[in-house]
Amino acid sequence: MRIALYPGSFDPLTNGHLDILRQAMSLFDRVVVAVGVHPGKTPLFDFEQRADMIRAEAARGPAATACELVVSSFTGLVVEVAKAQGATALVRGIRDGTDLDYEMQMAGMNGVLAPGIVTIFLPSSPSVRPITATLVRQIAAMGGDVTAFVPPGVAQALNARRT
Repeated sequence: MRIALYPGSFDPLTNGHLDILRQAMSLFDRVVVAVGVHPGKTPLFDFEQRADMIRAEAARGPAATACELVVSSFTGLVVEVAKAQGATALVRGIRDGTDLDYEMQMAGMNGVLAPGIVTIFLPSSPSVRPITATLVRQIAAMGGDVTAFVPPGVAQALNARRT
């Protein structure tokens, strides 16, 4: 079984995250979405809310029937989580050269820490390249319309937090 780990905060899940997740689901038999939980940070959505959003949106995609999706939380090193999940690949989305520079450094470090785990870079589709969760949070906090940047269920959850 080909298992990949897709780590991130997913706070909130964006169309960019979903784009990379769907690509990964078309390549692997099982994709583990590892939601980072940092004890020093206060997320917009707690782990269960993020996990529910990920599961709901991933189930709508064409790869949903061909790939097993697992959503779990983690703290600590991504490569340790990957090992524990039996993953042989880390999935990372690349929007631009800045992402590539950062992700190459991380891939190099992770490769030393866990030589048996490769990092797979998946390019973001052009329509979602400018989207970041940070910008989505900022737009939502200022009352802006985020429907172009997040799945409908996530937009509803963001709107509910404002009211």
